[in-house]
Amino acid sequence: MHTLTIILIAAPLAFLLLLGIILSNTLTARRNEADNAFASVDAYLKKRFDLIPNLVAAVQQYMVHEKSILTEITALRSEAMKTGLSSNETIEINNRMNRALHSVNVAMENYPDLKANTNILQLQASLNEVEEQLSAARRTYNATVLSFNNGVQLFPSSLIASMRGLRTRAYLETPDQERNNIDVDALFNKRR
Repeated sequence: MHTLTIILIAAPLAFLLLLGIILSNTLTARRNEADNAFASVDAYLKKRFDLIPNLVAAVQQYMVHEKSILTEITALRSEAMKTGLSSNETIEINNRMNRALHSVNVAMENYPDLKANTNILQLQASLNEVEEQLSAARRTYNATVLSFNNGVQLFPSSLIASMRGLRTRAYLETPDQERNNIDVDALFNKRR
């Protein structure tokens, strides 16, 4: 009878230990997936930032009135290339770059010679391709963050997450400013 009592006590404890190990490993895998997805976003951002000097060089001779946009883009690129940026800093720089690049695209509409330039068209095509890849990487990141956050918040894995100090992660969101319609007239009147 003594052996049966030990088995009845040890079996649930072994089950709980095994469950804790499985949940802990699942949380670690989900965290690593989110880290990997953010690294993909970061790689596409670098690819985008590598194209920017070419874009600035190609358009600056045409866009005399929009020199401030080109200066801002160059400054943002330098800021983005710094090492040791947090994910929040990377996201903020990316959001500012999105706005600046959108301003360049809007401004280019006023320069027919610029729109017809083969180099500019190739650069725009490259940037569009990178933007599509970046958009896909953002969606992947947000999906992995959803999975990780569910693991951190749902019972019983939330107990393991709490013990390990794991916290939910932020999604890559489109800032409210980018969701609004662009007032093109205000963009051009502000710069002249």
